[in-house]
Amino acid sequence: MLVFLQQLFNGLVLGSIYSLIALGYTLVYGILMMINFAHSEFLMIGAFMGLGASSLCLNWGLGWPGVVIVFFAAMLGAGLLGVITERLAYRPLRHAMRLAPLISAIGVSIMLSNAVFLWVSNQSLPFPAILPERSLTIGPVAAGSLQLLIFATALLLMIVLHLMVQKTKIGKAMRACADDTATAGLMGINADRIIAFTFLVGGALAGAAGVLNGMYYGSIKYNLGFLPGVKAFTAAVLGGIGNITGAVLGGFLLGLLEVAAAGYIPNGSQWKDVVAFVVLIGVLLIRPSGILGERVAEKV
Repeated sequence: MLVFLQQLFNGLVLGSIYSLIALGYTLVYGILMMINFAHSEFLMIGAFMGLGASSLCLNWGLGWPGVVIVFFAAMLGAGLLGVITERLAYRPLRHAMRLAPLISAIGVSIMLSNAVFLWVSNQSLPFPAILPERSLTIGPVAAGSLQLLIFATALLLMIVLHLMVQKTKIGKAMRACADDTATAGLMGINADRIIAFTFLVGGALAGAAGVLNGMYYGSIKYNLGFLPGVKAFTAAVLGGIGNITGAVLGGFLLGLLEVAAAGYIPNGSQWKDVVAFVVLIGVLLIRPSGILGERVAEKV
């Protein structure tokens, strides 16, 4: 039972990172009905922005204020990259054939990853810990202070996103564009600005997830966004792509499944990355709309 509770906690921590990344996928898909395959590189850029900010904050000995600065730098950098990507790679092709924006996004992804590769090569860079690691005991569960920071930060960002989408004027505009972009435009909503803002928010969440990923694994490299990006995409599909609650649920479920595979399957640590692909195939075969997704009837 103690092992189960420990694995449950570890799965929730890992799943919180996947949920943050999945939210970026689902926000963009909810409005444009297209997958942003450059999203994983926003994660990578956010991680490197966080690395630079972490190094500066350590030199200045900032402590907790440094944590805020690191997340702000990563979210700002990745968010602005999202806006630039939307403006240059998506907006000109918005009314083109559906394959065109997809190819454009893949091109942006390859360009960004190779640009960072030319800068840092193939080496893994250690991600510095701004705060000292402390071991805490919560009942039968051993929780590191870093794990608690990751989980609390991800949960806070999810709550802020929920409140923004549900309670603010721009959140209502985002929901209106998700329902019908053309009709929202007739109601006086500037769809281009809302779409750009959606990329800003999605990129910022990916940037924060990049920092959390660097903290979790202790190092980053130029292609770090690929595998978490695939897993987060699986989480979004599992929960129901386009559904914010579904993205969060899918992320946590995938994190729990991955940790369970590593802990309970023989040689599970070698197979844990396969879990996401098995889940993706299973969902597409059994319930393509996901857990919380709506089935759409096709008229013939």
